[in-house]
Amino acid sequence: MENFFRLSDPQDFISRRCIWVNGPVIIGAGPSGLATAACLREQGVPFIVLERADCIASLWQRRTYDRLKLHLPKQFCQLPNLPFPDDFPEYPSKKQFINYLETYANKFEINPQFNECVQSAKYDETSGLWRVKTNEVEYICRWLVVATGENAECVTPEIEGLSEFKGEVVHACDYKSGENFKGKKVLVVGCGNSGMELSLDLSNHHALPSMVVRSSVHVLPREIFGISTFELAVMMLKWLPLWIVDKLLLILTWFILGDMEKFGIKRPAMGPLELKNTEGKTPVLNIGTLDKIRSGDIKVVPGIKKFYKNGEVELVNGEIIDVDAVVLATGYRSNVPSWLQEGEFFTKNGYPKMPFPHGWKGNSGLYAVGFTKRGLSGASSDAVKIAQDIGNVWKHETKQKKQRNTACHRRCISQF
Repeated sequence: MENFFRLSDPQDFISRRCIWVNGPVIIGAGPSGLATAACLREQGVPFIVLERADCIASLWQRRTYDRLKLHLPKQFCQLPNLPFPDDFPEYPSKKQFINYLETYANKFEINPQFNECVQSAKYDETSGLWRVKTNEVEYICRWLVVATGENAECVTPEIEGLSEFKGEVVHACDYKSGENFKGKKVLVVGCGNSGMELSLDLSNHHALPSMVVRSSVHVLPREIFGISTFELAVMMLKWLPLWIVDKLLLILTWFILGDMEKFGIKRPAMGPLELKNTEGKTPVLNIGTLDKIRSGDIKVVPGIKKFYKNGEVELVNGEIIDVDAVVLATGYRSNVPSWLQEGEFFTKNGYPKMPFPHGWKGNSGLYAVGFTKRGLSGASSDAVKIAQDIGNVWKHETKQKKQRNTACHRRCISQF
């Protein structure tokens, strides 16, 4: 700590209140950040959680549609040290999951600092500490946990004419229900789980959806023989190699869902599990959308070439269709490159360079949680490892230096 006051940019000491955090700073109060905080609490390690929004799990509370449910059974989505209540259904609703997260935060006494938007985070080589700057405060810490996740920012595609399109254009993060689209011709751009479910929701509310399917996609039944497809795959992988499990899943899917290529949905050459492991692309779990496609209530169209002001859309096959509104189910991305000043651990796209399961720990006390592309179970796995790693160091050093006190410059440094 003797180098603590040799930090660069001394002007920041005047413009910002500096707070020394006696433990890690966790950036993000979504499920990943909450899981890490809870595991640190169990290890007896103090921490602080910074959250740019005014609530926990802002993605779930503010940027998800009303009918959303967990796509996997609850036992694969629970966070460490707290299972879902027994009376919750196998696939909890959005409201139930938010209630679970609030209960989780209360149980482990997690109280994030809300409305704290991190502008930059940088490791200071001189002091050996991380400097995390928000609008008015600079947090100084030894460990930094990046928990902003894979879904921090909406992805809006660049399509010719989209900015001049006169109809309503809404991203999936702002879509709540198909009720306001009744009787309208709606073009859903994207055919992942969100695109499929939004198309279904629009059809159920008597809209006229068309779904853009540009490339091949795996669509699997949510359940096979009454068992979750995901759970069945996990069971088979204990005994069989991945390529055989992929083959079995595709055969079973063909028997249950039939041939989907005649409806414009082509399968990738690579199996669903192999594709997930190598490229991180999640297969779509069918919850009724295919029935609507077969009946013609949902149309499948190829890629978009151009939007026109009058509401017409030209497709890549030359077809022209009329639409009243556009829903962009084009996903999300990491925002880490916009604030983390580091180039060794994270890629330019904001994901750890090391593949799963090695992408949770970097150098100089830097950690990442929720970037595995393996959902809530992957985030939970990261959280446990991070807390154990920090906890081991914390316990070792507190035993050695239990009576040691560090001088503190009271005029400019607060301690958390």
